[in-house]
Amino acid sequence: MLLNPKRHWVEIAREYLMIFLALAPFALMVNWIFVPHNVVGGGLTGICSIIYYATQGLFPALFPAYGGALPIWLTTLVINCILLLIAALTVGWRFCIRTVFGVFALAFWYRLIPIREEALIEDPLLGCIVGGVLFGLSLGVVMLNNGSSGGTDIIAMVVNNYRDISLGKVMVICDVVIILSSYFLPVPEVFADKITSVSDFKIKRIMCGICMTVSYTAALDWLMSRIRQSVQFFIFSAKHAEIATAINEVVHRGVTVLEGKGWYSKHPIEVVMVLARKQEGPLILRLIKSIDPNAFVSYANVSGVFGQGFDRIKGK
Repeated sequence: MLLNPKRHWVEIAREYLMIFLALAPFALMVNWIFVPHNVVGGGLTGICSIIYYATQGLFPALFPAYGGALPIWLTTLVINCILLLIAALTVGWRFCIRTVFGVFALAFWYRLIPIREEALIEDPLLGCIVGGVLFGLSLGVVMLNNGSSGGTDIIAMVVNNYRDISLGKVMVICDVVIILSSYFLPVPEVFADKITSVSDFKIKRIMCGICMTVSYTAALDWLMSRIRQSVQFFIFSAKHAEIATAINEVVHRGVTVLEGKGWYSKHPIEVVMVLARKQEGPLILRLIKSIDPNAFVSYANVSGVFGQGFDRIKGK
């Protein structure tokens, strides 16, 4: 079934809006929880946080609002632009289009949302767990709308283009290296009077970074698996044409009608086959019941659906 051009552009606009809005809580968790607690997580956010902590007081005239440090919004923008240029030359521009939008949207939210002096959640471990969950859910919404915030996923894509290493493995390696490198950061002055051991503070900072990364990864995986679950229908009904039309017009899902034959009755029969998102399943069942309450329906979960209207086919 060909997409309505008007609906197609409306869907694209909706996806860009969702990417833009979802990056707001993403930046909020960084500026209101992670940075006030001096925590370094994985990804480009962790790299930019390290630069922010390491440059405190070096540029007082340029960035007085950030304690003289290079702001996260600026380093995010600059590093992502460099990575995008590399990706465009190696992977191709098609990968970069939505990532460019995500990069500028994230930099906008980092710039708009001020960094709190006191963290929103006082306990650093609890803050990293709660913040990590919200961070992961925000990133999940971005990814579900075919977007990206840039960062280490660009690095992973470039590496994967030349070496037979999975994207997940590259990102895990990047995250571990970034978090462990935070040990070499100095202790901020605001924490100097509150700690008894510099080494203990640095180890706790690493542990909080790990907890944050594990939390956001778990939340991201949970959301992606829940939302991207799909179902498959086989519908046997004398009113197959009405059911197929209703699913097309109401649910906006493609329908395939298969020609079959009842082996006992030896009568020909048309079978309606539909693939849909799991959340669309109850609506399809209601449509079938309203048209033919006596229809015979097979309804099952499927592990993966790729193609138009679903996920993109994975691989090079």
